[in-house]
Amino acid sequence: MSTDSRSSGRWVLAASILGSGMAFIDMSVVSVSLPVLQRELGASVSTAQWIVESYALFLSSLVLVGGSLADRFGRRRIFILGVLVFAGASLACGVAPGAPSLIVARGVQGIGAALLVPSSLAMLGAAFSPHERGRAVGTWSALTSIASAVGPALGGWLVQAVSWRAVFLINLPIAAALLWITVRRVPETRNPEAGRLDVSGALLATLGLGALVFGLIEAPAAGWGDPRAWGPIAVGVGALSAFVVRERRTAHPMVPLSLFRNRTFAATNLLTLFLYAALAALFFFLPFVLIQARGYTPAASGAAILPLVVLVSAGSPAAGALADRVGPRLPLTIGPLLAGAGFALFAVLPAEGGYAASLLPALVVLGIGMAVTVAPLTAAVLNAVDRKEQGMASGINNAVARVAALLAIAVFGIAATAAFQRELDRRLAAAGVHAETRRLLEPERSKLGAMQPPTGASPDEKRAIEASVANALDFAFRQVGLICAGLAAAAALCGRVGVAGRRPRSAARG
Repeated sequence: MSTDSRSSGRWVLAASILGSGMAFIDMSVVSVSLPVLQRELGASVSTAQWIVESYALFLSSLVLVGGSLADRFGRRRIFILGVLVFAGASLACGVAPGAPSLIVARGVQGIGAALLVPSSLAMLGAAFSPHERGRAVGTWSALTSIASAVGPALGGWLVQAVSWRAVFLINLPIAAALLWITVRRVPETRNPEAGRLDVSGALLATLGLGALVFGLIEAPAAGWGDPRAWGPIAVGVGALSAFVVRERRTAHPMVPLSLFRNRTFAATNLLTLFLYAALAALFFFLPFVLIQARGYTPAASGAAILPLVVLVSAGSPAAGALADRVGPRLPLTIGPLLAGAGFALFAVLPAEGGYAASLLPALVVLGIGMAVTVAPLTAAVLNAVDRKEQGMASGINNAVARVAALLAIAVFGIAATAAFQRELDRRLAAAGVHAETRRLLEPERSKLGAMQPPTGASPDEKRAIEASVANALDFAFRQVGLICAGLAAAAALCGRVGVAGRRPRSAARG
């Protein structure tokens, strides 16, 4: 690589890190602020889910279009457009008057992220040769992880000291710096053979995922026999089935199914689905447990995950370099297994004993597992295809990760709600709470850990209800941890069975 190319590569790496970091910060910051948002807006758990899911829905369903747009019209150009949309939507989130407008603004943020996230990785893939890509991706992973580390801690402090609105407004100075770098220093790249946009495929994917998630979120409150639950689920399944049929028949598919004939590409995407579903579910529920059940402040809750992201940032460059030397199979088997052990620790560690006994071991083990996994996984996806297909490959892998998060939060919401309600009933009965008081609690049940005792309850009953709610929420979180451990084990199996031991031959092409 020439001196000019190296200089250009450094600026591309900086833009990719800032762009991806902005999107990652937003996701992690919002997770920390959700318990406060739920309390201040008087929202149910389903409303809190939608604040996350509206973003994830448009990101996951349109990120493939973002990759196609980047290949067709220029990765730099689409990246800049994504940054502008994301920044404008962040401002709208910061001034939203209530939950409905916040949910809409979050959806627009998802559209912006769908443009900038795949473009950032595609720019990175085009700027570095295959034998240097693993190290570059490792650096990208490490520094975006640092941004993700700062995000929750800063976000928790902002929620506590200023307002939940401030967590969205921190994106604006980041976007300004990012635009300056990209406009002045990042060269344009594109795929000259990119085909037409698959608008029908994008609409079917958005409708299918949106309807499916709506039904899954409504099901715990409405019941599976209610048309509000099974009706949207049926529409979602039908639309997604039509999406697959269309992708097989159209000349210019949004998701070229032929890519999945590549064993490594298919296995790494299945690994991504399992592992990122587990990660999204755990970190959606963790702030609720810390704040509502274990008495953490928002700032302490945000700072609690620092060891994990520090480990990922410190270990990712070495893991990327290791994958360049020995191939991705070993790290993509060991990494998810370690992550699974971390998830299991969340389920078995005692709630008492302070941070060092109840959380730190699980975070450390999970952090090591993710450090071993992230950079080799991203590099394996890019190296599995020709350089001209990397925008599409990046988009597909990002879509899989986001679909995993989207579906996991909805599905795990069902499991966590059911576990919470069963454990709450058991603990209320064991505490001797009067049947009439329990009846008065029914309107509050949809809030889970934010439930408040009825005004007519006695002081003893109020204390019993508060303790029962906290313990039931902790119990539900432990069930989530066990399921996440199973998903991580499935991810490790994908790495062991489906991923090549050395870089695929296609890595040398393009």
